[in-house]
Amino acid sequence: MKQKFTFKINQSQGILKLAEAAEADPGTFIRLHEETYDLEEMKHAAQNGQSAFIEKMRRRNLFPPFDLAVKLFEAAREMLGQETDIQESIVVDYEDIDGLPLMEQEAIDFGDLDDDDEDAEIEDLLKDDADDLSEDDIKEIDSDDDTPRFLPDDDSEHEN
Repeated sequence: MKQKFTFKINQSQGILKLAEAAEADPGTFIRLHEETYDLEEMKHAAQNGQSAFIEKMRRRNLFPPFDLAVKLFEAAREMLGQETDIQESIVVDYEDIDGLPLMEQEAIDFGDLDDDDEDAEIEDLLKDDADDLSEDDIKEIDSDDDTPRFLPDDDSEHEN
């Protein structure tokens, strides 16, 4: 899932807002959540390093995985580190598939399999051997009467 995280600074109120949006349709993002932080506290946390910033940023309703938290820290440090020309907002794009480890796929060599041997084995399993069942076995199987044992006017719950 593609997500966008937007940091916005409101200098007059002294707050930093972090808004989360997710892609609902290709190219269409819906705002999911917004957290508000004290601007000076977040500046101080960004100066103290990655772990301090991530600890301050994570909340009960916004708890990004580590790889995303590092991306957010780097963007916020860049934005908050410029004292003279502070950017008003910055957007961090994130796709959760990037956070998953790449799985190594082993090449399977199907050339070693002999199709004729496999087909013969399947044919042996499917073959109907009349020798396996004797006439007595067949009579025993067919001896049970499979007709239902209730009458239409029988209204017991067990039979219905």
